[in-house]
Amino acid sequence: MKKLLSAALFIIGLGFAHTTLAQVQFALGVKGGPNFANLDVSSSVGENYKNRTGFHGGAFALFKFTKVGVQPELIFSKQGSNVQFNSGDGEANFDYINIPIILKLYTVAGINLQAGPQFGFLSGGEVKQTISGITSVQDAKDFYKGSDFGLALGLGWDLPFGLTLDARYNLGLSKINEGSNAPESKNQVFQVSAGFKIIKLGK
Repeated sequence: MKKLLSAALFIIGLGFAHTTLAQVQFALGVKGGPNFANLDVSSSVGENYKNRTGFHGGAFALFKFTKVGVQPELIFSKQGSNVQFNSGDGEANFDYINIPIILKLYTVAGINLQAGPQFGFLSGGEVKQTISGITSVQDAKDFYKGSDFGLALGLGWDLPFGLTLDARYNLGLSKINEGSNAPESKNQVFQVSAGFKIIKLGK
């Protein structure tokens, strides 16, 4: 009797696992698009920070469970800001490797709400200043931390044939500049992406 019960439970378990896996969609894809980046600086008297246009591109994986999806990404992102001050102007040009982990809530026709943490790593860049006609360029890593943490919020649309569209705002939550006396600076990036699922398994 016990053997029959165990066999029955095993068969039921296999059926449940098969049903669950059949409902899961897995996809690998690539995405990219423009960035509109700026810095949120706590103390900027006499300074005017303006958007800096860049780009981003990379790869993503999607695990979709009916109405909910989890999408980790690996993205190269050009960020920073332009700034004008009394005696000149400057440019902060950052190269980041970002790893957002996005929770996607699907509504109708593939439209989805997006939110999740983003971990960033400064891979390069430069800080340029022009004062009284004299320009100096220094490595961004001399002034800014090697890591960043933020929150990604957005809206997406998974279209037929593997196409995807995303509009996302990445709000920096951690101070990125070095020095305890320096004004607090945080990344702010709005990005628009187009993507394509190269591999797609499941419904």
